[in-house]
This record gives sequence, C-alpha cells and structure tokens, in this order.
Amino acid sequence: MPIRVLIYEDNAPLREALSTLVDDADECTVVGAFGDCLHANGQTYQLQPDVVLMDIDLPGRDGIQAVTSLHREFPTVEVIMLTVFDDDDRVFRALCAGASGYLLKQTSPDQIIEAIQSVYAGGAPMSPSIARKVIQTFPSRSTQSANLDQLTSRESQVLHYLAQGMSYKLVAAELGVGIETVRTHIKRIYEKLQVHSVVEAVSKYRT
Repeated sequence: MPIRVLIYEDNAPLREALSTLVDDADECTVVGAFGDCLHANGQTYQLQPDVVLMDIDLPGRDGIQAVTSLHREFPTVEVIMLTVFDDDDRVFRALCAGASGYLLKQTSPDQIIEAIQSVYAGGAPMSPSIARKVIQTFPSRSTQSANLDQLTSRESQVLHYLAQGMSYKLVAAELGVGIETVRTHIKRIYEKLQVHSVVEAVSKYRT
C-alpha cells in the first residue's frame, strides 16, 4: 500500500508541484491538497492520510495550531512541517505540538520524498540546520550510559554521518550501500540505544 499523503500549502503553484512530486513517487500517493488548514481535522478523518505535509503561515489558521489539534485527535498520523521559517520559536512550538519532522522549503524534491518515507517508518526527518537547533537544546547526558559500545563499526559510521546532518541517501552513497541497508542499520541503532528517532540517537552520540 502506498503512503497516503495530505498537503497543506497556500501557495498554489507550490501546492501543485508538491502534489505532482508525491504522486510521481513509487511509494506515495496524494489523498488531498488544500490552501488552508481550517478544516484539517475533518479532512484528516475523511481522507485517512498516513503523513501530512503542513505549512505554518496559512490563511485563517496557523499550521502549528492545526498540528496541535491533529496530534490530539489523530496521534498515529505523522506531520512534517514544510516551511520557510527556521526561527527557534516556531521550530520548537511545532515539535512540541506533535510534529514528527521539520523541513525548510529549500529542501530538495528527493529529500522531501525521503522524509515522507522516513517519518512513515518511525523516523524524525529534519533539515540539518533544524536538527542542530534541536540537538543543542538537549541537556548533557554525561552521567547516562548511551550503550554506544554495543554498536558495530558500521552502525557507528551511520550514526556519525547522521550527526553531520546527512540524509539517508547521502549516507548510503558515502558507504556504498542501498538506502534499505541504511534503514536496517538505523533500526538496529534505535534498538541498541533505546531511542525512537534520529534526533535522540544523535543526542546520545554527542554526549
């Protein structure tokens, strides 16, 4: 079954481009695309998306407000913010509201599709500059065991590249392996470090 994607973007040409991009991806399909999020809960109930791409600056209702409501009513629906804003306030309000990912609009088309696949698989995709902001807010965990010694050398390599802000595709290219192999390594890293996202794994790697 393809990943069902719902899009909220008020810029009509960009909304159309995103819809075409997602529909053209083998593993994804667009179930709806709207210029505002005034009725996001009802549309989510009706269209049953797996992943929502949500802009922030939308007419009539802020995208972060919509995420708060969606996360409360549909906790299994993953939301990726796709926005021009990279200020600390909006980033952390969006993540605290329940967004699972945060991408800037200059993100490449391939990386947007990869982010949709990643969040659907349980990841937390973020643009590198956003991931750095998040990581820098984590308190020191020097007194906690990160179980890093359990990682194989290859798993440590994968984690090192993720800590540099590299995408799954770039990690795969650097290691000369397929993306599915990278995803397998990441799944094992999650299990060994007892985390649920790349941000948490990188945080443990850095402490």
